Amino acid sequence: MSGIIGKKVGMTSIFDADGKNIPCTVIEAGPCVVTQVKTEEKDGYVSVQLGFDEAKEKNTTKPLKGHFAKASTTPKRKLVEFEPFAESLTLGDTVTVSIFNEGDFVDVVGTSKGKGFQGVVKRHGFAGVGGQTHGQHNRMRAPGSLGAASYPARVFKGMRMAGRMGGDRVKVQNLQVLKVYADQNLVVVSGSIPGAKGSYVILDK
Repeated sequence: MSGIIGKKVGMTSIFDADGKNIPCTVIEAGPCVVTQVKTEEKDGYVSVQLGFDEAKEKNTTKPLKGHFAKASTTPKRKLVEFEPFAESLTLGDTVTVSIFNEGDFVDVVGTSKGKGFQGVVKRHGFAGVGGQTHGQHNRMRAPGSLGAASYPARVFKGMRMAGRMGGDRVKVQNLQVLKVYADQNLVVVSGSIPGAKGSYVILDK
């Protein structure tokens, strides 16, 4: 398999062999069940669909119940498709965190924390208009000029302005796998990953 679905547990730090303190993130990855195998002949492309995290049966639709029944598994909350490394995977197989080894490099995809409607200082790092002197008592966090005069008489698309911030799909690449705890379904990667504690993430080799 090229990847696995996980859940962000939180951040900590560990010491390497040289005594250097490395910030890292703990991820609960798998076990994931193969809920569908897509083939070139039937679907037009090759992939393996994995399911992760138990879902209540009463909150699962009838079509999805039948979908999971084909794989002889219980309903899952999160479904993601991956490119298979091995063709031997079949419906109902289980993929665990043991696909990773210490020292591997992975890409992690998550949904960043939603910040709501934010101004330009927080959203884009603007410095504000300036000091409070010469009558500028309420301009410290203002965006400043947005456009020209009678020409072009409009604000150009893409102008950095206030708006909704966060809640985006974010990929962080080349994070090193520092520890793998197969018995606890945990993997520790270097650095930080997007999302709040308990949010779903995708680990890809």
